[in-house]
Amino acid sequence: MNKPQSWEARAEEYSLYGFTDMPSVHERGTVVLTHGEGPYVVDVHGKRYLDANSGLWNMVAGFDHPGLTKAAQDQYARFPGYHAFFGRMSDQTVMLSEKLVQVSPFDRGRVFYTNSGSEANDTMVKILWFLHGAEGNTKRRKILTRWNAYHGVTAVSASMTGKPYNEVFGLPLDGFIHLTCPHYWRFGAEDETEEQFVARLAQELEDVIAREGADTIAGFFAEPVMGAGGVIVPAKGYFQAIQPILKKHGIPLISDEVICGFGRTGNTWGCETFGFTPDAIISSKNLTAGYFPMGAVILGPDLSDRVQAAIEKIEEFSHGFTASGHPVGCAVALKAIDVVMNEGLAENVKRLAPRFEEGLKRLAQHPNIGEYRGVGFMWALEAVKDKATKEPFPPHLSVSERIANTCTDLGLICRPLGQSIVLCPAFTITEDHMDEIFDKLEQALNKVFAEVA
Repeated sequence: MNKPQSWEARAEEYSLYGFTDMPSVHERGTVVLTHGEGPYVVDVHGKRYLDANSGLWNMVAGFDHPGLTKAAQDQYARFPGYHAFFGRMSDQTVMLSEKLVQVSPFDRGRVFYTNSGSEANDTMVKILWFLHGAEGNTKRRKILTRWNAYHGVTAVSASMTGKPYNEVFGLPLDGFIHLTCPHYWRFGAEDETEEQFVARLAQELEDVIAREGADTIAGFFAEPVMGAGGVIVPAKGYFQAIQPILKKHGIPLISDEVICGFGRTGNTWGCETFGFTPDAIISSKNLTAGYFPMGAVILGPDLSDRVQAAIEKIEEFSHGFTASGHPVGCAVALKAIDVVMNEGLAENVKRLAPRFEEGLKRLAQHPNIGEYRGVGFMWALEAVKDKATKEPFPPHLSVSERIANTCTDLGLICRPLGQSIVLCPAFTITEDHMDEIFDKLEQALNKVFAEVA
């Protein structure tokens, strides 16, 4: 048998693709990349692409930041790997835990490390189950999330993810309950104000708690902005409406900041942007600026005290990963936090976010763009067949996939999500990069809509 020769053929012959439209791969081939230059990535043929998705939301300092690569190199030379089991951990792990609590909304807390956001959400569920069991509330196992939320791909975190594609895995598992997505433009009823919409969702939460029993619910998980749901900004006042209900029933609120954390929404945390303080935070992606796979569970004061008491009761928390608190990952994370907060990246997001919004507002004037939405450096344009009725295009047309593929042809990487095109660039982009994004995206929109509208 002849072996495939091209990079594209070799990729398709030997690789399994995650979250990939296979008809596009079969028709167009795989984009095989060799390196990055600032916010650009370069393929095996030398073609450059401006990656307006910053990898997978996470390469916020670009693809060649010298300080981040040096932090990894120095730590590999000094202490290349260890765990955080049996009362042993690296000095970098200790320093990172201190730093994460210092920059969190909490006055004190504790941190547990994982290798990804999925594992961090999975771990948080186990922490809640462990805690409630130790406190004698063994029935408190149900988890509340929202439709269109994304919390990961492990069996537990995928059960939290309110996406229909998980049905092929026989998920969600029992006890995972999905509430209404807080997207007013799409799910608000006719003649319903935004305030009324929020009141309806708050009442839904009350009703679900009454139906299920507060003594059976372990926690409520929410992204400040739903990322993989299509950059869904919550309706105004949403968190202020639901948090008092959760507090009244003793249900912890977990802020999944895997995407929003460390600057994406214009503040250090998405919960700051939307004015609420959770009981715990889930972090990943921007935590290391994408330079090392790492996730973290950051517990606030109340959960820290209760979990520690539960651990003392049985003498250990029987959970962890081989690479939890990896010294290289922690060194990279310490540097990444410094880069975002002290090298002007966070300020650049705040400075250019209004310009980013203006550019998308202009593109949203197209008759087949129903809504533009977002905050900070995370935005989306939603395609519609009919702007007045918000009717989507038929799924078989794969409109967002066609727009994204056309952008790729033009040297721009953006992400199709449902009927939306998502943009979440590196925090290092300039006005010129922004203009390149808008110019190429506009070309793609005009071309595809002319074909399908």
